[in-house]
Amino acid sequence: MYEIPDVGSAGRGKAIVNLANLSAEEKVRALLSVKDFDANVSVLMATRKGTVKKTSLEGFNNPTQRGIIAMGVPEDDELIAAELVSGQETVLIGTHDGMCIRFPHTDIRAMGRQAYGVIGIRLDEGDYVVSMIASTNENDMVLSVTERGFGKRTAVEEYRTQGRGGKGIINVKTTEKNGKVVAIMRVQEDADVLVMTANGKLIRVRSQDIRAVGRATQGVRLIHLDEDDKVTAATLVEPEAKTEDEVSPTVH
Repeated sequence: MYEIPDVGSAGRGKAIVNLANLSAEEKVRALLSVKDFDANVSVLMATRKGTVKKTSLEGFNNPTQRGIIAMGVPEDDELIAAELVSGQETVLIGTHDGMCIRFPHTDIRAMGRQAYGVIGIRLDEGDYVVSMIASTNENDMVLSVTERGFGKRTAVEEYRTQGRGGKGIINVKTTEKNGKVVAIMRVQEDADVLVMTANGKLIRVRSQDIRAVGRATQGVRLIHLDEDDKVTAATLVEPEAKTEDEVSPTVH
C-alpha cells in the first residue's frame, strides 16, 4: 500500500500499470486488502461463464512485480470478481439476464492457484455472470442495478440456499423497460452507490433511498437516461469511518 500515492479526492492518482506489471490486454477486476496471508482465509473467484474457484490466501504469500497466477482461465472466458472468505459466508452469483444463485462457499473445495475451478452457476445460452458477492449476515441486502437505470434492494434471506452448480432463481424481472442486469452488490443502510452510463452521466444514490422489494420485481428508477444511453457500471461507495467525536460524543 505504501507505493500508492496519498492524494486528495480530485487527484489523478497513479496508473495501476505503474504499480503492477500488467499486459496491455489485462484489466483489473478486483482489489482485496489483506494484512497477512492467513491460511484460514481463502480467495474466492468467479468468471463470466459461471466458473468459481477457491484458493487459500497462503498460496499468494510470494507475490512478484509481474504477479502470479491466481486462476486458470480459458481464452473464451474471463475473471469478473474476487472475494475473501473465511467463515460461514454464502456466495451469491448474479447474471445479466436476472438470475441469481446462493450457496455456501464450503461447497467449493480448495484448489491450487493454477486450477481452473468448478461450475458455480449453469447459464442459459447468451447469459453471463455480472457479479459475485459473499454474505455472512442475514440482514444484508442485495442491490441490483439494470441497464435502463433501475435498481432494487432485496433481503439476502429471500435467496434460498441451494447446491452449487444449479441454475439459480429469478433475481430481477428484466424487461424492455428496465433492461438487463449490470451489477449486484451487498449493501447496508448507510452505503452509497455510484451509477455510471455509456454517455458519461454519473449519479450517487443513497442505498436507503432505494426501495426494498422482493425478488422477481423490476425495481425503481435511479437515473433518467436519454434514449441512446444505458447504465454500464455501478459500484459501492463504502461509508466513511466516523470520527471519535461522532462515535462517542462528549456530554457537557
